[in-house]
Amino acid sequence: MPKSANYRIRVEPDLHQEFLDACKSEDRPAAQVIREFMRGYVSQHRAALQADLFVAEQPQDYKREGKKHE
Repeated sequence: MPKSANYRIRVEPDLHQEFLDACKSEDRPAAQVIREFMRGYVSQHRAALQADLFVAEQPQDYKREGKKHE
């Protein structure tokens, strides 16, 4: 997959350095770690959306009155 999008973010200098040190200690490029995080985040988001399709919503009357749907 071609890599064409670039991000410019602001992060605290200490956090940035700790992140780079952690990546270096694992001999992994920081960009690779960020891409893996992004893939995992998107995957979790998709799974949550999928799960929402199977959750039945309670009728409005029960929501307003705080009653449990039986």
